[in-house]
Amino acid sequence: MAVAEDHDRRVRLAAFRWLRAQVDIHGEVLPRSNLAEGFTFEGVRVPLLGPQGIFKPAILTGAPLSITTAPQGPYEDSFSSGLLRYAYRGTDPEHADNRGLRQAMARQLPLVYLYGLEPGRYMPVWPVYVVGDSRSDLFFEVAVDDPLLAVAESPSDPVIAEDRAEIRREYVTSVIRRRLHQQAFRSRVLEAYRVQCALCRLRHQELLDAAHITSDALPEGEPLVSNGLSLCKLHHAAFDRHFLTVRPDYLIEVRQSMLDEEDGPMLLHGLQGMHLQPIVLPRSAAQQPDRSRLEVRYQAFRQAQ
Repeated sequence: MAVAEDHDRRVRLAAFRWLRAQVDIHGEVLPRSNLAEGFTFEGVRVPLLGPQGIFKPAILTGAPLSITTAPQGPYEDSFSSGLLRYAYRGTDPEHADNRGLRQAMARQLPLVYLYGLEPGRYMPVWPVYVVGDSRSDLFFEVAVDDPLLAVAESPSDPVIAEDRAEIRREYVTSVIRRRLHQQAFRSRVLEAYRVQCALCRLRHQELLDAAHITSDALPEGEPLVSNGLSLCKLHHAAFDRHFLTVRPDYLIEVRQSMLDEEDGPMLLHGLQGMHLQPIVLPRSAAQQPDRSRLEVRYQAFRQAQ
């Protein structure tokens, strides 16, 4: 048993380290093809997901390695009371996949959670732990923990055994929940703008952000596409700091002090050249920037000059 448990732990640690390397290369959102291909552990290929949401690669004999929320999938996974409610596989609590997650809960094994933002693109979160099981409502409760703890060399390390794990996990889960929602908002906004900056038409997805018109720090700053603009990182920063804005008539206005400056080609073409140019708009009228939000933003821009 000890040999099997050590093997299981080493496979999970290898998965977490591989994910860290992939995120460093690709960013927070990974293509499904990478996750399905996975990594090689002692000569054996280890994929991180399969056709079903609860996934155990062949190299493991006990509990699953990952759980997945598919974009537009059949199950309603959601956050409640600071935890992720992850739906059972089917309606039979004794289905093998559900028993596998129950085993992960009993042994407190760390898993990978793959959150589907859109078809073919997932945000990985790790480690996550199954901390609750509701047979009557057919879901598990899942908490996220600090990824630094997942790569400790031994489960008996003092940092793993601390007695405030529940409080720590609740906090980390709330942070991750916000990041997942931000990534989902970004995905919807970029799709609406056909993956390009609304101002300069830059099409490199890695350099694009979803900028809020009404700040998400405000109660009315809902994560709606009509409250967003697809902007490259330069124009996002300029928009946030009122160096330029988008007027309610969908024209770009650059701050007068910026127009009066003399500098290099970046200022000339990247900012000054945008003045009074129309932005790229989503094809759907319902997804186009809310004019009332832009009006409020425009007044703040005028006051900042």
